[in-house]
Amino acid sequence: MALNKEIWQSDIIENFYPDNSFASKSVDDSVFVENHKVHIPNAGAPSNVERNRTQKPATSKQRTDHDLEYDMDELTTDPVYIPNIDMVELSYNKRNSILSNDRAQLQEAAHLNLLDRWGQGVDTKNIISTSGTSKTTAHTSSAATGMRKSICKADVRKLMTAMDADNVPEQGRYLLLDAFMYADLLADLAEKDQFMFLNSADQQKGILGNLYGFNIMKRSRVLRLNNGTKKVLSWDKQDTADELAAALAWHENSVSRAMGEVKMFDSTDNPLYYGDIYSFLLRTGGCVRRYDKKGVYLLAESLTA
Repeated sequence: MALNKEIWQSDIIENFYPDNSFASKSVDDSVFVENHKVHIPNAGAPSNVERNRTQKPATSKQRTDHDLEYDMDELTTDPVYIPNIDMVELSYNKRNSILSNDRAQLQEAAHLNLLDRWGQGVDTKNIISTSGTSKTTAHTSSAATGMRKSICKADVRKLMTAMDADNVPEQGRYLLLDAFMYADLLADLAEKDQFMFLNSADQQKGILGNLYGFNIMKRSRVLRLNNGTKKVLSWDKQDTADELAAALAWHENSVSRAMGEVKMFDSTDNPLYYGDIYSFLLRTGGCVRRYDKKGVYLLAESLTA
């Protein structure tokens, strides 16, 4: 009777994780990550300017400044147990694979948490709805149903106009799209516009191109909104049928990030489990750092029949 030969390769196929380079386009508060709360003083309204003043002496007034604050979140992974037999008999290094994947998964959760914080800080008047003539299928979750209006280049122009009207500096503007919204935007660009857009890319910085003054970036997931309240739905919350995908537009000085170091806890050669146990912790935070909420906007899909 013939014996079939089996081969176990020494490398394991690892998981994929998204690009999180968007986070670096913000004010870094990471030095404060060990604190419970961070305070960001915001200047109050400037003094009134009067032409040809007649009343003298003029009346002096005090300026009222604002205190904007945010708390840190503590993210932890579920402990993972590696039995001794896996360390001895497997052809690949399961320990290294687990540690690498759990670190990456914790970083992914931290960056989704950061996006949630930025999105939740957006004023409702700074939410712009997509207006494309083409339709796209809802894609934010398996529960989302129906069709949405696609993003188009005119929507990006509306974002530019909103920032211009708020006197947001032109240098340092970013727009983060999810994979589907990015594909729809590319499809809306004429061939000449696509060439100019792609030719302005800076791959080392995660920038895929520049359109209407925005450095366009992309990741698999960005934000989603409740259709009724237009509030941000965190990715760990329940999916809804009418939820809307949303892109985030911001100026780099209008948002903060605080990312701590990933701390590993380990119990090797545990006598109760006859193996090793590992878990990870990361402290993180961030917010829209302006009291007037200028410089941060959402581009949300619109429901369509």
